[in-house]
Amino acid sequence: MMLSVPAAAVTLLVAWIHPSYALYFHIGETEKKCFIEEIPDETMVIGKYRTQLWDKQTGSFLPSTPGLGMHVEIKDPDTKIILSRQYGSEGRFTFTSHTPGEHQICLHSNSTKMALFAGGKLRVHLDIQVGEHTNNYPEIAAKDKLTELQLRVRQLLDQVEQIQKEQNYQRYREERFRMTSESTNQRVLWWSIAQTFILIVTGIWQMRHLKSFFEAKKLV
Repeated sequence: MMLSVPAAAVTLLVAWIHPSYALYFHIGETEKKCFIEEIPDETMVIGKYRTQLWDKQTGSFLPSTPGLGMHVEIKDPDTKIILSRQYGSEGRFTFTSHTPGEHQICLHSNSTKMALFAGGKLRVHLDIQVGEHTNNYPEIAAKDKLTELQLRVRQLLDQVEQIQKEQNYQRYREERFRMTSESTNQRVLWWSIAQTFILIVTGIWQMRHLKSFFEAKKLV
């Protein structure tokens, strides 16, 4: 998977299918960091982030200045860009997967002024939610006027739907793995046949060469 980064290497952080996780990481001015998230098809993903700058005077991270922003780029398993947008120092991005597999979520700063980085340290807090965890159930209950029991049933139905999607995705992965295994086994078989053929041809050539040698020396 190729990424074009002007001055820094891309750091890939691989994340398996987690319905929701939060973390923070540090990046430099020209550095890009990417996360690989395995997502079933037709699944909504919501990401929230906020940035902090290192302050030498206080020796701690403080909220970023308004002029500092982040660029978010998301690619599907076919490396097709499904989201590429500029955000501020805090932002929220949303996308829905249409192809099951590894989706790449990349973030990097849009600033080219080293003065904003005050020592080159930028901390990014990232929270990613997948599937039914993207739903705001209190808001849904208020909007649809649901009782507590109805809301709980709605949550269970969403969870069952997400489990079905993940099961379908696992079957999809299993099918791809089976096809890869069959292709590898077939290649190994043909390579073994080719090796056997080469050994037979080499043996016949050696026998004919030895026979010609003995005949030339009148030993036979």
